[in-house]
Amino acid sequence: MRTARRYLASEIYRSSAVVLMALIGLFTFFALIEDLDNVGTKFTLLNLFYMQTLALPTRLYDLLPIGLLIGAILALAGLAQRNELVILRVSGVSGMKLLTMLWTVTIPLVFGAFLLSEIITPAAEIKTSEVSLTLLGRSGGSQLNSGYWFKETDSEGESRIINIAQLKANGDVEGVTLYEFHEGQQLAAFSQAKQGHFSKGTLELHDVTQTQIDASSVSALANATKPDEPLTRVQNLPNRVLQTSLTPERLIARVLTPERMSILDLLDYIDYLKSNQLQTDRQVVALWRKMAYPFTLLVMITIAAPIGFMQTRRGGVGSKVFIGILLGVGFFMLNQLALNVGMLSNWAPWITALIPNLGALGLALGALILMENQHNVRRFNQSRWPWSKAAA
Repeated sequence: MRTARRYLASEIYRSSAVVLMALIGLFTFFALIEDLDNVGTKFTLLNLFYMQTLALPTRLYDLLPIGLLIGAILALAGLAQRNELVILRVSGVSGMKLLTMLWTVTIPLVFGAFLLSEIITPAAEIKTSEVSLTLLGRSGGSQLNSGYWFKETDSEGESRIINIAQLKANGDVEGVTLYEFHEGQQLAAFSQAKQGHFSKGTLELHDVTQTQIDASSVSALANATKPDEPLTRVQNLPNRVLQTSLTPERLIARVLTPERMSILDLLDYIDYLKSNQLQTDRQVVALWRKMAYPFTLLVMITIAAPIGFMQTRRGGVGSKVFIGILLGVGFFMLNQLALNVGMLSNWAPWITALIPNLGALGLALGALILMENQHNVRRFNQSRWPWSKAAA
């Protein structure tokens, strides 16, 4: 059995590697064509190739489940075509035992996918964002036309809203606008700074224009009375240092999509959002989906099993691959549909993340069990409907 398992592993790994290289090459080629418009004096063709190289781990992360599905179908269909699966079945290996062997073969890929998800992809995404911020002055994250927005609440109940027009590498920022509020959400100060830097729990602002609003301004405006003192005071400060819970890592987390962050970074960012009474639904769902990502590979190999085990009289490899591509694309679309519907319907995060995987796993196991017991099913039908014996 060990020899058979090693042989299965070598066939599946080789086929999956070929499929992944083809898919990654195709998507990289399309991305290069799309980004050619950015090439100029500052952003050279060499920079474009460098950024596409940094994007390779992310593409591998996205394409690994589909690549494993198609590669496993190719490998199993080749074994079935050469009657090697028949030899295994005749030697006493059942369909479920073959599936167990396939799951064992997938375990190294599961560990590799975990390392890819937690270490390689987040590091590559952070580096890509830093390079994009340096070369293009923008990043592909969740940026509005007005920039990036952050909210903080201190221990005294006062809060502040920070708007950053442009993020740079190493915690540097430009175009900082600061809104400071009293406990009752009354605006206390409005500040603008040309530059700033986040470091070790502080925000250091440079070239600051600060407008202080008097606490009596609300009552003076409400009662339409003439104030004794000016309601606002404007100061020009060369520097100003603020204590903040924001860090360069949390700034990058705001730039990255939640699925591209590691689990530890996601937990830290969720804690920051909760402490500032901000919504965490999207991040919690992403956390569950990241934890379910290695399990997706087992689902893919389970889907490939009944398709690859099907015996065909003449070839049939092309049709099996076509079915595998349809199932892979369908599973991807189902995952995205579950994410969007779950967010709109306020489903529990674990339902949004696990239901597509569990549903696909159940259907694949059902198909495999039905194939394994098709003779018993046929005999049961003949005993229940005797008139079908003649046709049989």
